[in-house]
Amino acid sequence: MLHLSKKMRFLPYVLILPAFLLIFIFKLYPIITTLLESVVIDSEFSLEAYIDLSEDSSFWNSLWITIKINLVMIPLQVLIAFLVALLVNSTIKGVGIFRTIFYLPVTISLTIACLVWNIMLNPNSGVVNSILNLAGIPSQDFFISKSQALWCIVLVATWKGVGYWMMFILAGLKNIDVAIYESAKIDGAGWWKMVTRITVPLLKKVLLFVFVANTTANILLFVPMQVITGGGPQESTNVLMFEAYQSAFKYGDRPRSSAIVVILLVLIVLICLFQALLLNEKEEGKKK
Repeated sequence: MLHLSKKMRFLPYVLILPAFLLIFIFKLYPIITTLLESVVIDSEFSLEAYIDLSEDSSFWNSLWITIKINLVMIPLQVLIAFLVALLVNSTIKGVGIFRTIFYLPVTISLTIACLVWNIMLNPNSGVVNSILNLAGIPSQDFFISKSQALWCIVLVATWKGVGYWMMFILAGLKNIDVAIYESAKIDGAGWWKMVTRITVPLLKKVLLFVFVANTTANILLFVPMQVITGGGPQESTNVLMFEAYQSAFKYGDRPRSSAIVVILLVLIVLICLFQALLLNEKEEGKKK
């Protein structure tokens, strides 16, 4: 029995080994390869790719577009997801149908969603322009307009992602004791006070996770630019991820593409560190 128990000690490690191998092959190895490609040129260590990026107006334009789209899209998605979660956080009959409806866009492939929205927002024959015309509003250019294309992508990404983040917030709402709300009602608190004084403070950790995870996903947003706009019109939707794709697969400049991806990874790491700092401050505040 003792000999058998010694053998069983290694069983957990054997069972999780395939997961570690998959993580290494599909996560760690590509990151290491990308980092090496960005600093090793012609078998020599070089920061030429990063130096070239610092002088590249196209890179800075892509960086600004990436920041701009995330500054709008992240708060918008989290706010809508929070409001929808509040709406479906109920025990009334049939609420499950509404949860399913709100979550349904998540189950659709982003590529398919982009194609469908591209058809609906077609300037010439799209259903959205038809509705606008019925209301007396002139047709819009949407994805072929320099001033509108980026915000149309925000619309598509928000429609696609809100249901996903709603589920995390809904799970957090379910963990809040109903007795807290009942006590607040007895004290005369209204809906707004209960949301701002009870719900939001008790959901801080969940909202912080949603914010950081949403940021990470949106920084790497790529499909709408590839499927619909091609980074245009006039590079108005040319985010960093699409710029990296273009460098690697259209222009064959692997060091430049790898350098851009490394910069994206650094942005993501900084966001995760920011999350960790906030969580640590919160825990320290509780201890005090």
